[in-house]
Order: sequence, then structure tokens, then C-alpha cells
Amino acid sequence: MKRKLLLTGAAGRIGNALFKGLKEDSRYEVTGADIQADEEQGIAQLDINDEARLAELTKDVETVLHFAWIKDEDDFLGKVLQGNVAGAYKLFEAAVQNGVRRIIFASSNHATGYYKSDETTGPSDPYRPDSFYGLSKCYIELLGRLYSDQGKISSLNIRIGNFPGDDRPHSERAGHIWISERDLLQLVNCCIQADEELQYLNLYGTSANSDNYYTIGYLEELIGYKPQDDAAELLEQAKAEGREIRKDETEYQGGQQE
Repeated sequence: MKRKLLLTGAAGRIGNALFKGLKEDSRYEVTGADIQADEEQGIAQLDINDEARLAELTKDVETVLHFAWIKDEDDFLGKVLQGNVAGAYKLFEAAVQNGVRRIIFASSNHATGYYKSDETTGPSDPYRPDSFYGLSKCYIELLGRLYSDQGKISSLNIRIGNFPGDDRPHSERAGHIWISERDLLQLVNCCIQADEELQYLNLYGTSANSDNYYTIGYLEELIGYKPQDDAAELLEQAKAEGREIRKDETEYQGGQQE
């Protein structure tokens, strides 16, 4: 029997790559949803604050992949809190009411972006958001912590690094946080398939980068994640081919601070 998945943000850069990859996997029946429907791709319409629609789309779903996001750093109170944090709360409520087993949330490296670039960071280190964007990701990770501790649902949060959409790193900084498309798809699959007893987990979503900011080696034993790609190799290849690589490394892991 196929596992039924709901993927929010299915038209976005990351969400669409996952949507296409997961649809090709015979283990899953995937419903993709986004703010605007796309009949050609089979993406349903979803306003993340529409409680009735959330209840409809989470019915009979085993795992929700929450990759929808409103990007507006300038309107934290209006758009970010309402569209992202409140929307996530409504999604969790609908999922719990419909008996969803697990929510996998697309968090971000910006949840800990104020660690220095010469530090190695693990998921148990304290939050250090570098922006309101990163702060809102922290809120939703903690929302999942609450629901998990209450025994209502399993909550896994992938702090995604750099995913540019064309499957190669473009800068020196990206070499520390980059994840390839096939590694991201593998990681999401590992999270979907992870043991029922795994009720809460924060993890960094990167490939096997030689100069990784983050600790990820333990994930092979925990959930079976074995990344295949290394940003350093691709950056060296790009330099050998004469392609321009941006030198945008900064003092902080999250990039440029204002």
C-alpha cells in the first residue's frame, strides 16, 4: 500500500524538485499544493491559513512535507507571523485532527546563522537566528517540539542549507552549506521512512561537503542518510573550467549580517 503524502509549497524551487522526485517513487501517492493551482503539474490550490482546505487536504495523509513559505523580511508582524507561523499552527492542528503520522518541515540554516563561520554547529546547539526569517523557522521548530512532546505527532525539521536549483554551488560560502537535488531527495525519503519511534528531530540538510559548517555524520546511523555529493569537488571543477565563483564568505554562518 502506498504512503499518502501532502507536499505544501510544491511550486517553489525546492518543493517542485521534491514533488517531481517523489512522484516518480512507486512507494508514494503525492498531493502537491501551493498558493496557486497548477493543473499542468497536478498541483492543488492551498492557502495555508484556510483551515477548511487544510482539513480537506490532510485527510488520510500519512506524512506532510511542509515546504510552503511566504518570504517577506520587511513585514514580520503582517506576513511572516500570519502566513508562516500561524499557518504552520493551523497545519499542525489539521494534521493532528486527521491522524497524520509525521510532519517534515523545511527549516533553514538561518535558525543558527549567527554562529561564527569558524565554528562547527550541531542540531543540539542553541538557536541563534540571524534574521526574522530565521526566527520564524525557530518558532515552527518549537511548535513541532510542543506537539511531539504532547504525543500528538512526529515532527522532523530539516535545516536546509544552499539549494540554488541548478544543482551546483555558486560561491565559496555555498561550499559549506550546499545540498544537491539527489541528496535532498534522499534525505527527505529517509525522514519519511524513519522509524516510528523517532518523534522529534532537528537536522541540517547538506551534502557531504568537505568544509561543512554542520555535523551530519550521525544521520547515517540514525535515519540512513548517506549523501553522495561534495560541493568542494564541484567548486574545484568550476574553477578549472574557468567559471566565476563568488567569494562571499563572511564572519557568520548565515552570511552577511546587517
